[in-house]
Amino acid sequence: QVQLVQSGGGLVQAGGSLRLSCTASGLTFSLYDMGWFRQVPGKEREFVAAMTWSGSNTYYKDSVKGRFTISGDNAKNTVYLQMNSLKPEDTAVYSCAAGLPAPKSLSNYARSGHYGFWGQGTQVTVSS
Repeated sequence: QVQLVQSGGGLVQAGGSLRLSCTASGLTFSLYDMGWFRQVPGKEREFVAAMTWSGSNTYYKDSVKGRFTISGDNAKNTVYLQMNSLKPEDTAVYSCAAGLPAPKSLSNYARSGHYGFWGQGTQVTVSS
């Protein structure tokens, strides 16, 4: 049984930092593309960041480039999302996801349909 268990998140002031973690079980982490998405009530889920299964390529939503970093630890079967310089508009429920490898392109990694497994979601709230 595949599980993605998230930790981290919470409330932070604008300009602050948070790190989200997503630990996978039931799959070989290093063989999957990993992604982070976020969703605000009443809006569609949106892509935030992704990392190819090899870790050689990363992709980001334009508005988080230079502030967010996705990384992975194969030994721990864990992917991270380090979020710096947080803004109120980053407030959302963040979810990690795992998907079988796809051709390397932002369009592929930004599609939620690429991912077959999802974490439980964690709230990130940035106060102004």
